Amino acid sequence: MRARGRRIQRHKDVFPPHGGHRAHDFRCVGCRLDVSLVAPGTAHRNHCPNCLASLHVDRHVPGDRDASCRGRMEALSMSVRADGEWMIVHRCLSCGALSANRIAGDDNALALVRLALRPLRDTSIASRALLTL
Repeated sequence: MRARGRRIQRHKDVFPPHGGHRAHDFRCVGCRLDVSLVAPGTAHRNHCPNCLASLHVDRHVPGDRDASCRGRMEALSMSVRADGEWMIVHRCLSCGALSANRIAGDDNALALVRLALRPLRDTSIASRALLTL
């Protein structure tokens, strides 16, 4: 029976069947953006393209999702490989582990430039990173 003045709503599927788009997304721990796992230029999306934050989920091999820490990883600095490929250096805020991750083609260019220039602005960052290595 319906209440006066209100219609009974039919059931609506808000998510596509079999996981749909959510099977290929994750929510950023930093800016809460829904991020697709598909990333241009890399096989394993492991950071937010907007704020560059990540989670400590990989242990040895990118994409293995074998780490038990699951702590938030902050983008600490940039590094460049010998072949010219740019990498983001992340540090886990829970266990202190460092990892280098490829940038993706859709990463926020302004955030990348700010990260690359960060050691010039604050020299204590570079010395702290070297002490942890």
